Amino acid sequence: MTYLQTAFDMIDTAGAEALAVDDPEAAIRALARGCYDMLGDREVHTRPGALKPGECQYFVSGAFFVTPDEKFHLLVGNCNFPSEQERLMIPLDGGHLGWVYNNKRKLLLEDTDEHGAFRQYLKTSRMGSAIYAPMFWQGTFIGQMVMAAQARRTMREDDLRVLVTCSRIAIGAWMAKGGPDWLRRLYPPKNAFRIGVDGM
Repeated sequence: MTYLQTAFDMIDTAGAEALAVDDPEAAIRALARGCYDMLGDREVHTRPGALKPGECQYFVSGAFFVTPDEKFHLLVGNCNFPSEQERLMIPLDGGHLGWVYNNKRKLLLEDTDEHGAFRQYLKTSRMGSAIYAPMFWQGTFIGQMVMAAQARRTMREDDLRVLVTCSRIAIGAWMAKGGPDWLRRLYPPKNAFRIGVDGM
């Protein structure tokens, strides 16, 4: 099966699941899980230089929504983030999340070592490759879907294209299921994990 066929199947399955659930976070997680299970070069970690000594390949995915007070990006619907960071909160201008927010553009970081502004926000480790897809509603930026991997060069242009497509479905499901009201009720979360601009 080609990459394109696999991507279409994933979007079909994850999109249907996102539309079938009632909870807005469950809808986001359905699409994030689809990306988590499929995207990225699954063999790149075996190549020289992809991992540094002591590192191992793993993935994370999810979405960050702009908080009602417009001060933070708040993690929603994550897959494989540390449990204590379920409600990770990063300042709006923090790291490359902040770059996407300010530039309103998608972003691929094939190798984060090549980007001095990259910051570690996960407790577990610094990620080596990442993609970001901004989400808009009626012209307003409200969040972004993200996926990252430990091994450098894991994420590719085609993976970013699929993430962007999933983000389009995600924002529709989020709005249809009352995501903004859900976020207002949640915020500030009791289990907030606030982190500074400079990261861990």
